[in-house]
Amino acid sequence: MLTIDYDQLDVRAGHTVLDLGCGEGRHAFEAYRRGASVVAVDWGTDEVRTTQTWLGAIEAAGEAPVGASATAVRGDLLHLPVPSGSVDRVIASEVLEHIPDDATAFAEIARVLKPGGRVAVTVPRFGPEAVCWALSDDYHANEGGHIRIYRQTEVRARLAAAGLVPGASHHAHSLHAPYWWLKCAVGVDRNPAPVRAYHRLLVWDLTTRPWVTRAAERVLDPLIGKSLVVYATKPWS
Repeated sequence: MLTIDYDQLDVRAGHTVLDLGCGEGRHAFEAYRRGASVVAVDWGTDEVRTTQTWLGAIEAAGEAPVGASATAVRGDLLHLPVPSGSVDRVIASEVLEHIPDDATAFAEIARVLKPGGRVAVTVPRFGPEAVCWALSDDYHANEGGHIRIYRQTEVRARLAAAGLVPGASHHAHSLHAPYWWLKCAVGVDRNPAPVRAYHRLLVWDLTTRPWVTRAAERVLDPLIGKSLVVYATKPWS
């Protein structure tokens, strides 16, 4: 399940791509398949191990072009393990809402980007996220959970404060918003029949990509898309 638009980010073969807070690697995999040199970064040891395993599977299956490379490393987003001005593209998907000192994280993104480099930042959208917070403290108030809800104006302001130029934006995953509202309403640790049924719908959508759900998301994403995506560029001077 991809949140960013790789054509909008303009990921090309030969680019160096940094995937921050990679989780289990979903965005790193697509960049690798597009021929990039990918470094996936996460603080969690299990996440790094899982991502590295799947990257190896992609290589073994011949799904990555010749010349592409990928690795997963454990790292702190406040002290990124790469030199300044060395990265063509950065992906920071659903991670900044977890970081108390997000200003430093934005500054680190700007530091590692080459002039002319681009970043895609995704965070939970304010409206759907606020509903989840109102319905359930367990959804966000836990160790490593969400500590803030961004408005788009705030994301753009933080990017600009780090010296980046915010550009296009869009929303994604509208079908996921009602699922999480339902989970929060019944209890995030509970799994009654309606939750299981909705989850089966999401899995069906993910595995088959039918036209009916694709059309529904195109209509609903601007209204209730669960994720906000903002793209930005590092100026040449």
